[in-house]
Amino acid sequence: MIALVAWLIFLVSAIFAMLGLGGGMLYVPIFHWLGFGLQSVVIPLGLLLNGLNTLLALIPYGRKHLVDWTGGLPMALAALVFAPLGALAAPLLPNRLLLILFAVAVLVAAARTLLAAGKADPTEMMPLGRRMLVGSVVAAAAGFIGGLLGIGGGFIIGPLLIWIGYGTKRAAATTAYIVTFSSFSGFLGHVGNMTIEWPLLLTAVLAVVVASLLGSWFMANRAKPEWVKWFYGILLLGVALKLVV
Repeated sequence: MIALVAWLIFLVSAIFAMLGLGGGMLYVPIFHWLGFGLQSVVIPLGLLLNGLNTLLALIPYGRKHLVDWTGGLPMALAALVFAPLGALAAPLLPNRLLLILFAVAVLVAAARTLLAAGKADPTEMMPLGRRMLVGSVVAAAAGFIGGLLGIGGGFIIGPLLIWIGYGTKRAAATTAYIVTFSSFSGFLGHVGNMTIEWPLLLTAVLAVVVASLLGSWFMANRAKPEWVKWFYGILLLGVALKLVV
């Protein structure tokens, strides 16, 4: 099983690092389908790996000057504050409801990505003050949902950044910046209920480290945003349908 986990997490991390999204959208169902406890292992481990993936992705994105450090900071702080609140709310909900909410979130992300896949990058950026205000409100909601479901909230933040004027690569890089904050703070909210599976944890972390650096480098230097969005949208759609079933 450990070898299977390593390959699955490697593939997911590489793909999601290209989009600045961490990977929680697939980490959670993968670990759930492998039989681990949803609230004791799956959600906290998903958030930890999510944060690690986006943190490492910031290295090549930062070198390419793709991250909006100033504009993204208020969004990152809003997500940082609200993610632990979502984590604290998770134990109050039954596992079945959490899985239904997760499936809906993945389905929305898939539909939004596929609808936007054929569109050109925006040509105008919303003014700094306005995008910081709008972004902070949405990032707070994304942080809460991400902390609740173990996914970081990038599926909300990424489309938001494109809507307010970021190009695809700059949106991916800045999403990674924001999601790093929400993922680690959400993880800390869950850590008190976490059961540590050391072989699983170490294998998954190693896979994320290697894949994140490769995936983000490829996105920053070689990838074409259009086909990355199509692939991501179709992948999420399949996962959403499997979760619903």
